[in-house]
Amino acid sequence: MSSQTDVLTPGSAEPSRSTEPRLCSYVDALREAVEQEMESDPNVFLFGLDVDDHKAIQGSTRGLLDRFGPDRVFGTPLSEDAMTGVAIGAAMAGMRPIHVHIRMDFLMLCMNQLINIAAKAHYMYGGAVSVPLVVRAMIGKSWGQGAQHSQGLHAMFMHVPGLKVVAPSNAYDAKGCLIAAIRDRNPVIFVEHRLLYNTQALTPREAYEVPFGHARTLRDGDAVTLVGISHMVEECLRAAQLLERAGIEADVIDPVSLAPLDVDTILRSAKRTGKLLVTDNAWTGCGASAEIVARVAEQGGLVKAKRLGFAPTTCPTSPTLENAFYPDAKSIATEAYRLVYPDRPDYVPDVSSLPPRPVFRGPF
Repeated sequence: MSSQTDVLTPGSAEPSRSTEPRLCSYVDALREAVEQEMESDPNVFLFGLDVDDHKAIQGSTRGLLDRFGPDRVFGTPLSEDAMTGVAIGAAMAGMRPIHVHIRMDFLMLCMNQLINIAAKAHYMYGGAVSVPLVVRAMIGKSWGQGAQHSQGLHAMFMHVPGLKVVAPSNAYDAKGCLIAAIRDRNPVIFVEHRLLYNTQALTPREAYEVPFGHARTLRDGDAVTLVGISHMVEECLRAAQLLERAGIEADVIDPVSLAPLDVDTILRSAKRTGKLLVTDNAWTGCGASAEIVARVAEQGGLVKAKRLGFAPTTCPTSPTLENAFYPDAKSIATEAYRLVYPDRPDYVPDVSSLPPRPVFRGPF
């Protein structure tokens, strides 16, 4: 696997048919996945707030209305609870809806529908009912949107049996995971970080699935295991470059899917390195990072472990406060150094030589 932050060379979970991959942006990979599944299955349809707007959800729905028409691509009112009920009913009736909520924060307005109906229907009706629903939701900061528009709430959905939760960090996995999600018989929460949209990876043109529950090892090292969730994979790879300058070689692992979660890959690495640092785009308490550390400890991983995530406060709007609120390559490298050398002075890396971070171009 490549250790670069902007290009992923496909490794495991190869598609069954191989053509020459090309560089593709994350947002184009999302659009291409939806387009190909809508072409192959007339039961797939796309709806949600502003999917038919000229901005096209960062471009991820661009051209789909013209191609498939307003019966299969259409916008919705600001009524998340009701529209999620429409999506669940359509899924139960044999359709395969893709419901775009834009921000994950808005999922709080339809929790009863998702938690008490979509997640439980298959079990409650003895397998006679399925809910093949994909819920797309953005996380992460943008332009200082603060308390109610920047949250990462994916751990809430990891907690509920019957929901699958995926958070691909690159275009290759974004396309393959979205296709797998559309084809799945169960509801899938599809997590997209804003800062990933303009990143690129080598991605095949044809349709393929990336199966859930298989983590990727993106960089090999023997001193410390770095696990990043969603965009934090990028920051972990950047941190690994900083650590290399200090003589520390890090394993970098991308879980890809959070429910189901591939603990075995993380556990093998953590047992080998003896040190585990998990970084999330969310708060650490009762979060995805807490679950990963707990599962490693539960399965016999006698390792030194640490979590990084949002500071324990409401998301700020000020850029200065944001720098302290969100983890980044510098804070990851500093914390990993403490795990490896707890008795030495803190390592304060020089980040000036790192490639620039991806820039969010809006509008949301």
